Amino acid sequence: MSDDQAVGTGVPHIFGRQLKRLRTWAGMGRAELGARTGYSESTIASFEQGRRIPSRQFIGQADEVLDAHGVLLEFVEETERAQYPPFFRDAAKLEKEAVEWHVYDTLVVNGLLQTGDYARAVFTMRRPLVDEETVDQRVTARLARQSIFSRKPAPVISFVMEESILRRRLGGTTVMRGQLEQILLVGQQPNVEIQVMPNDREEHAALAGPFTLIETTEGRRIAYAEVHTYSRLFTDRRTVRELEEQCSLLRAQALTPRESLTFVEKLLGER
Repeated sequence: MSDDQAVGTGVPHIFGRQLKRLRTWAGMGRAELGARTGYSESTIASFEQGRRIPSRQFIGQADEVLDAHGVLLEFVEETERAQYPPFFRDAAKLEKEAVEWHVYDTLVVNGLLQTGDYARAVFTMRRPLVDEETVDQRVTARLARQSIFSRKPAPVISFVMEESILRRRLGGTTVMRGQLEQILLVGQQPNVEIQVMPNDREEHAALAGPFTLIETTEGRRIAYAEVHTYSRLFTDRRTVRELEEQCSLLRAQALTPRESLTFVEKLLGER
C-alpha cells in the first residue's frame, strides 16, 4: 500500500465514519466537537473523511465528549499503526514490545534519534513528494516513537551510524546542529549507547546495508531490514545470527560510545 492509499482508506476511513455517526447522534456540529476537544472544525472534517489520522489524545476526548462508551477507544491501537508508512507498521509494533533494540544506519540519523526539524527535512525531501498534511502526520508519529527512551523497565538500545550521516547537513546548518545536540542528549542515557563508524576505518562488517536487531519480551530475536519502501522481518535463526555477528563486529570496529559522543561534540564545535 502506498502512502496515498494509507490515508483516506482502511482504519482512518472507518474511524471517521464512526466519529461522524456518533457526532450526529449526539446532535453536535463539527465546530462544537472541535471546540470541546481543542481542534478546528476543518480538522474534525478531516478526521471524519479519513484524510487525517487522529491522535490517541483526540480519540479519548471524543469518546468522552460523545458519550461513546469506549467505541472510539477501540480504534486507538490501529489508528496509531496507521500513522506509519505501511512497510514499517509491523516493525513499529515490535518496537513497542522490545526489550532490546540495536540499529545500524548508513544514510540518515535513525528515526528514534531525530529532532522534529530533521524529521521534517527527511520527509519533505523524499520523492515522490507527499503533501504537507502527510508530512505533519509522519513527523508526529516519528517523534511519538521516542517514548521508548522513557519506558519502564527501560529497554537496552544501541545505535551504530556512519560518520557521513553526521557530516551531511540535511535541512541546513541550524537543523543539523540541533540534531547533533539531540544525539548528545540521548547518548547520555544509561540504557542507550551511540557509536560512530569513522570514514577512515579499513575494516567494515556490514557493507550490505542497514538493519535492526530486536529482542521481544518473550525472548524472540528478530531482524528487520528495509530498502526503499519495502521491508522484511527475519525470524529464521540463521539470518538473525548472521546479522547479530555483523552487529557485534560493527560495534568493535566503531568508535566506543564515549569516543563517539566526543566526536559529535567536535562536529558541533565546527558548525
